[in-house]
Amino acid sequence: TYTLDIERCDLESRINNTTHHTDQNGLDRLIVRRGLPFTITLHLRSGSQFEAGVSTFRLIVEIGPLPKELSGTKSTFSLTDSALKTAWSVSTNSPPGNVVSLSVSSPPDVPIGLYSLTLDQGQKVKLGEFVLLFNPWCDKDAVYMEEERDRQEYVLSQAGLIYKGTTKRIKASPWTFGQFEPGMLDICLKLLDENPKYSSDADADCSGRRNPVYVTRVISAMINSNDDKGVLVGNWSGDYDDGVRPSHWTDSVAILHQWADNCCQRVRYGQCWVFAAVACTVSRALGIPCRVVTNFGSAHDTNSNLLIEFLYDEDGNDISDDSVWNFHVWVDNWMARPDLDAGYDGWQASDPTPQEKSEGVFCCGPVPLKAIKEGELNLKYDAPFVFAEVNADVVEYVKLTNGRMVKMGGSSIDVGHFISTKAVGSDERHDITHLYKHPEGSLQEREVFERAKHHHELQQKGEEPGLKVKIKVSLDMDIGADFDVFAVVTNNTEADKTCRVMFYARIVSYDGKPGANCGFIEDLTMEVPTGKEKRLPLRLEYVDYGDTITSDRLIQLVLIVIESSPREFHKAKRTIVLENPDIAIKLLGEPRVNQKVSAQISLQNPLPEPLQNCFFSVMGASLTDGKLLIQNVGTVGPKQEAKYTVEFTPTSTGSRTLTVDFDSDKLSNIKGYLNIEIKE
Repeated sequence: TYTLDIERCDLESRINNTTHHTDQNGLDRLIVRRGLPFTITLHLRSGSQFEAGVSTFRLIVEIGPLPKELSGTKSTFSLTDSALKTAWSVSTNSPPGNVVSLSVSSPPDVPIGLYSLTLDQGQKVKLGEFVLLFNPWCDKDAVYMEEERDRQEYVLSQAGLIYKGTTKRIKASPWTFGQFEPGMLDICLKLLDENPKYSSDADADCSGRRNPVYVTRVISAMINSNDDKGVLVGNWSGDYDDGVRPSHWTDSVAILHQWADNCCQRVRYGQCWVFAAVACTVSRALGIPCRVVTNFGSAHDTNSNLLIEFLYDEDGNDISDDSVWNFHVWVDNWMARPDLDAGYDGWQASDPTPQEKSEGVFCCGPVPLKAIKEGELNLKYDAPFVFAEVNADVVEYVKLTNGRMVKMGGSSIDVGHFISTKAVGSDERHDITHLYKHPEGSLQEREVFERAKHHHELQQKGEEPGLKVKIKVSLDMDIGADFDVFAVVTNNTEADKTCRVMFYARIVSYDGKPGANCGFIEDLTMEVPTGKEKRLPLRLEYVDYGDTITSDRLIQLVLIVIESSPREFHKAKRTIVLENPDIAIKLLGEPRVNQKVSAQISLQNPLPEPLQNCFFSVMGASLTDGKLLIQNVGTVGPKQEAKYTVEFTPTSTGSRTLTVDFDSDKLSNIKGYLNIEIKE
């Protein structure tokens, strides 16, 4: 037998990374996906020669600090004639000589992460290191996706849209996931190593990384920092002085870098869409297909009875503990579920926003969308919580001064509507409500509620006799403007009605917490003749709402109508979102790879007062070199324009997204984006 005298080993990262769809990570280190062969080349010193059947050696791959064959974190294997499907293998068809090309194959179910590669011929020679990722292109991998356009969107796309607002006004907000930006992959691997399970048993944790279900749960727990060295601190208080306002973030790259560069100190602050976006970045970086999902009208069911109860006193004040969030954002990950019965593969919901504990840790999911849709609440993980977010019923009561509770008539509050994600390959909104629930009022929906042990009477929708109350709004409700909203009371009875009307507006945050009043009509007596409709305008003025409105720009309108005879309570509630000014982005010149190009950015101040401390923040994967470009533009007067010309150098060809954020003392969380095609 010949001992190979190795001068150097070429891991062929340029060819391998391109073949394995990891070239966006760079070509200077080997990053491959499991279940697909990769090539390495041994260059032997002169006088040393390889000859098939004569030269013998073994390769050793190892992951983690204490690798073991038994746990699958170490594998030793010799030359075979061809690649094996179920174990690590190495083969060659090189002729005799001093250059040996080896084809190394990994099984599609081994742990992902950083591996060392060693050649053993009695004496061990370390050949190098490589990163192994999940492989949505391999039909034997648990994360396999059939359609290439889906893989392009859910694994390779570095930019996306996150939906916010209300059911009546859904707004798309751009986000840079940036999973292939410099340093991101190492930070995502570090995030796995910082999880408490790794600290308590590193080898068992590394072994668990073969399973996307396990990895998704670790990601869900590590994006929040409630019980570990996780990434983000949640804050819904409105006080962000010792950190970054959640609405200011535009990308995951800055957040993950700040966490990793500061010894895993928690990053202040995040809210649901920030938690979800960072989870999406980590999932895509590791090769798990992922999308960010928004649920409009999201219930938080703390006592798991699938019922949200709102209480008001006789003056219309909200005295309830429960709330329905205007929207809530989580992620779906795509994977097989061999741990469950057949039929639950595919999209799985996972929620990294810390709300409830699961197995003692703040994380949620993954739970199959099919289990949510069919009310199979005993399936792993955390099905009851996600089911309630999209299905809980809302009942509203008035608590009378004598303590008696009276159920309110009028409009019901919708829970779990317009469940939204960015469409594949376009900037359209894709409605995926049908994947989470059967159509409202359908026979299947009733059956699911029964299966979910949800027995209370479903509210019937549709026209009711008696008084009908609703709120109407005007089309143009711009931030900075004054405008009217209307209480509308219709009398469908055969008798004239005398009513007491309360109609008020208050600031509200996206998680449903009410703030200051910004418009009020109190104790007005209204006569409504039979068969007639009465309208009552309420003027909302910037001078009243400007100082207290949050960066969510949401105002909640509440109308309470009390009939005098018989004494009955009716209520309508509506949340409006005020329109932002648009950020105009204009490209100056044709963008080409590795050549400087400029973009002109502008925004008109819509407020009747000056904006102080105005600045633009600009980011784009493969455009701004992984950095956030920040420009302070000072003070901008009423109806004046803030302007900034930004210069950047694209580093790769293809479709890229430039994301812009505008912030100031009185106007913040203004986002804009421009899709750019980069040419050679």
